[in-house]
Amino acid sequence: MLTDEITAHEAEDDPRNQHLLIYVDGKIVPRSDAKVSVYDSGFMLGDGVWEGLRFYNGSWAFLDEHINRLFEAAKVIDLDINLQKVELIAALEKTRLANRITKDAHARLMVTRGIKARPFQHPSLSLQGPTIVIIIEHSVPKFSRPIKLATVPNIRGLPMTQDPKLNSHSKLNCILACIAAQKAGADEALMLDVNGFVCTTNSCNFFIVRSGEVWTSTGDYCLNGITRQKVIEICKLEGILIFEKNFSLVEVYGADEAFLTGTFGAQVPVGLVDGRPIGNGVAGDITKRIRSAYFDLIEKNTQCSK
Repeated sequence: MLTDEITAHEAEDDPRNQHLLIYVDGKIVPRSDAKVSVYDSGFMLGDGVWEGLRFYNGSWAFLDEHINRLFEAAKVIDLDINLQKVELIAALEKTRLANRITKDAHARLMVTRGIKARPFQHPSLSLQGPTIVIIIEHSVPKFSRPIKLATVPNIRGLPMTQDPKLNSHSKLNCILACIAAQKAGADEALMLDVNGFVCTTNSCNFFIVRSGEVWTSTGDYCLNGITRQKVIEICKLEGILIFEKNFSLVEVYGADEAFLTGTFGAQVPVGLVDGRPIGNGVAGDITKRIRSAYFDLIEKNTQCSK
């Protein structure tokens, strides 16, 4: 393990997180009592979907987009959440208020197919469900340096295997990619698509900057990230040329800047890819400009949500 290893979800330690109250199937319980069955579909098979949300300025950022994506994912895997959207949002707020959280928080909202009658994969064996769990942590992102990435052999596959656009509990492919990157001396993995073009990292969407232009993948083989889409929209509003396109590692190595996007870290600079410094190895001017505009957008979004 690297002594200075970090992740794209690095956060300040907060002792309050040891005493959280967790939502489990309609009940708010202490963290130590928050449990699901060993027969739960999510535990047994990774059969479920989830969302990560951030709480800023007294409101959940881009709440509607996150809830809509969760319900769409549930529909894709034929999972009945058994709550209306407004009811799930109410459960999210109930959990937040129980923890007296007023700022700087991250939520993990998870839905599985529920408890199985027997330990096998067939969906018809999930007779009790769904299982719904909401964890809301006090969370302030903390990055001591730019992220180091390593290209790995694990790829983002075709939709007919497991669609990479689906935010499912089944993350083993990404976990194996992360392990490969760590063994190569990096923090996280840079993953290619089935055609060998640069796609995404194991946990975040990926962007580069070349000669003032911002590039990201076509989006065909990566999660349809909400922060990714906000960055694309920001670039268009700011007059920054933005392209969703195929590009190779050669073009990454020669980039002036690179950054990751995700709900947790917003825009996280990349300093090294496969041991090669990207630009000056620190957050570049365009990355900073996008990040500033993104938090302006957060401010507007959360004020409108109140």
